Amino acid sequence: MTVAIEKPEQTEAAQPAPPVKSERKVSRWMVVGAILVVWLVLFAVLRGRQTLSLAAADLTDLHRWINDFNDSIGANRNSNPLFLYFFNEIRLVIDNLVTFIQHLISQPSGTRPVPQIGWLGVVGLAGYVSWAVGNWRVALLAVAGFTFFGLQGLWQESMDTLALTLSAVFVALLFAIPLGVWAGLSDRFNRIMTPFLDFMQTMPTFVYLAPLTLFFLIGGASATIATVIYAAPPTIRITAHAIRNVSKTTVEAADSLGATRRQSLLKVLLPMSKRTVVMGVNQTIMAALAMVTIAALINAPGLGANVIQALQSLDVGTAFNAGLAIVVMAIVLDRVTTAAAAREENARRSTHDFTKWRRPLLGAGAAVTAVLIYLSHTYLWAADFPGDGTVGSHIASAADTATNWAQDHLSGLTNTIRDVITNGLLNPFQTLLTDSPWWLVGAVLVALAVVLGGWKSGVTTAVCVGLLVATGVWSDAMTTLASTLVATVLVMILGIVFGVWMGRSMLVDRTIRPTLDAAQVMPPFVYLVPFLALFGATRFTAIVAAIVYGAPVAMKIIADGIRAVPETTVEAATSAGCNTWQIITKVQLPMSRSALTLATNQGLIYVLSMVVVGGLVGAGALGYDVVAGFSQGELYGKGLAAGLAIVLLGVMFDRITQAAARRASA
Repeated sequence: MTVAIEKPEQTEAAQPAPPVKSERKVSRWMVVGAILVVWLVLFAVLRGRQTLSLAAADLTDLHRWINDFNDSIGANRNSNPLFLYFFNEIRLVIDNLVTFIQHLISQPSGTRPVPQIGWLGVVGLAGYVSWAVGNWRVALLAVAGFTFFGLQGLWQESMDTLALTLSAVFVALLFAIPLGVWAGLSDRFNRIMTPFLDFMQTMPTFVYLAPLTLFFLIGGASATIATVIYAAPPTIRITAHAIRNVSKTTVEAADSLGATRRQSLLKVLLPMSKRTVVMGVNQTIMAALAMVTIAALINAPGLGANVIQALQSLDVGTAFNAGLAIVVMAIVLDRVTTAAAAREENARRSTHDFTKWRRPLLGAGAAVTAVLIYLSHTYLWAADFPGDGTVGSHIASAADTATNWAQDHLSGLTNTIRDVITNGLLNPFQTLLTDSPWWLVGAVLVALAVVLGGWKSGVTTAVCVGLLVATGVWSDAMTTLASTLVATVLVMILGIVFGVWMGRSMLVDRTIRPTLDAAQVMPPFVYLVPFLALFGATRFTAIVAAIVYGAPVAMKIIADGIRAVPETTVEAATSAGCNTWQIITKVQLPMSRSALTLATNQGLIYVLSMVVVGGLVGAGALGYDVVAGFSQGELYGKGLAAGLAIVLLGVMFDRITQAAARRASA
């Protein structure tokens, strides 16, 4: 039976409004896709035209002008007042500092065939300082690590690296801590400093070397000054952050008791910021060690020189032995400063009894250390490390054996991985960048910058593109850009997979994070060695090393972003019937987009610095140009221009991704 239902009559006022056409909002990613499609179409039509390619031995007018400028500086270095009374004086002071520390612990001093403090005294001093600022476990680690350098047959090289690192850290802290305090106390000065710090931390390590050799020549002084510039920003930034984060009520209480500005700084702000400042010192030491090893390119002594020589001759065993020493030194220095920061925290909670029994022990330890220093200064057996470095020979031999085994048994797998990524991703993208007209690539980069980061990012990118063209190394810059972007895509895939896993499971986070922390301690050079053994001297070696170098920071940032998603939101999605995949893709990742963008920013910067270092193992492009500029005088101008191109790529990446991160979090 069908029942007819009459519709009630609608009055004029009650009649429904006419339907409104819904305007579909065009998403940002749809615009990005449209830009890429237009690029591909124009590439098919204009391929091979106006590519600004330049052969390896060719120079532009800019490169020749830089060469002439360099020759002019060399001819007038000892007569120009600017060099006589400024640059030469700075170089002299730094040289004297480095030489003093080298004569103290690493190189013969005066008529002595050995340094002032021999190996036994240095080991004892390292153990005592580690115990005094940290704890007995760290002291044992320091003693074992320093003894290991001698067993490797790398005692003097290790001490040279330590001498340069200590010199650079000492000078950096002289400037960094006062500047950090000033930035923490003054909003205006902080605003002035922030762009400079951002710029300095964006620049890859390679870039600092070439300009400084122009004014300070090659050698320990230029290496130390470059290291100071590279290593100072972390302490400045972290010290300013620590000063700003001191409780306002504590500061107000000190003011109410009549404390002057200086008393408030010395008695309240600095003591309460001590732990965080020590963390900044830790970051400066790690940055200094990374820079000192790379500074071997400008004749800085130490372990970096061993690694570079071995990489250039494809001697994996020697490179692995020296790289292992760098890793051990990094671990020791990191653990000592980390333990010092932890002790500052524990000192607030410690009882008086703790300090009562610690002080006599420290006094006894100081006496023992003084005896060891005396013995190492007086007797040859305590000054010159015994043995002939057989442990290092065994390590190098084992590394060579492992390399030969890997090349014999894993070459099929490694070659397949290399060919898939090279032919499937790298070559097509590199061809798109290098064979497109330069103005087309520039227009695409500017358009993407505007869409992703806004008009300010677009202006910055346009300026960077123009300057890249002016450097005369456009084609090499595009090759480096291709390698960097391909490696960054792979870094983000790894970062998302492991970051989500870590963010969703505390057990996984506790298991993986220590490995990631250890990976971030190692200087960039060290990553090249194992992949050189697996893949040979190719650009793919640099890409894989860049992926491994950049992935830890991306994983940690994404994990923290996933964990920051409110539990109530996840529980609501679960109660609505969402499965795990839906919660990840529809809730956690979308709500972590600012963390994803920040991870992309950091991944790009890390990858760029590593891809450039890969110029030592066949990566070519800008990294090769810089290295060739150090070794071949006629290519110095081109190398300096390549360094500028690296800076421009870094600034462009940084500004676009930072602006995109701000948009994502808005």
